[in-house]
Amino acid sequence: MSRPVERALIIVPAWNESQNVGNTVREILEVDPTYDVLVIDDGSTDDTAEMAREAGARVINLPFNMGVGGAMRTGFTYAMRHGYKRAIQVDADGQHNPTDIGAVLSGLDRADISIGARFAEIGDYKARGPRRWAMKMLASVISRISGARLTDVTSGFRAANSRAIVQYVRYYPAEYLGDTIDSLVGAIHSGLSVTQVPVAMRPRAHGKPSHNPFSAARYLLRAAFALTLALMRGRRTKESR
Repeated sequence: MSRPVERALIIVPAWNESQNVGNTVREILEVDPTYDVLVIDDGSTDDTAEMAREAGARVINLPFNMGVGGAMRTGFTYAMRHGYKRAIQVDADGQHNPTDIGAVLSGLDRADISIGARFAEIGDYKARGPRRWAMKMLASVISRISGARLTDVTSGFRAANSRAIVQYVRYYPAEYLGDTIDSLVGAIHSGLSVTQVPVAMRPRAHGKPSHNPFSAARYLLRAAFALTLALMRGRRTKESR
């Protein structure tokens, strides 16, 4: 007799995404009605929570905006308390294609953390100038410390198994890039393994991303700072084990 497939928790952090979140939730459930969709309403001032509930998601309302890191830590805490052995982040803005959820989750068959990578030979996602330099630098350094070839360590489209869920509940920083870089370095230094699965990103459904030359240069500086801070914290974590 075959074992039943373990249910996966789809965590959707959302801040003022009333125009997008409903369609995102519906798309996820259309791909697989057995997915459990949890929207973390991160202190929104619009109708994000209502749109998510109407579309079929469970919703946790945070009293104020905590950022992606705070929202995701809330989601992982929910996953741990409810016994989920697989959880995956899907952004509310529609850029993560729900048809790729299964592929990213499948990466957990060989690693504790599976990243949906934008720079892995499929799709046409582009990043130029300082932003691209920062992404390549981050990927190069974290590839070396993880022992895995990674091309997109800032992707939020990532899945966690039960070991990673416990680690993320213990440590999932809320500061800028902490939810991607710092949380990943901390997990690696705690002994967790990581892999990546190629995915194609979609354009944001509504609203405009804030990418311009100034923000790209700022991203480069902040990324370098975030990586340095993550490596320092990671070494302390490793030494204290």
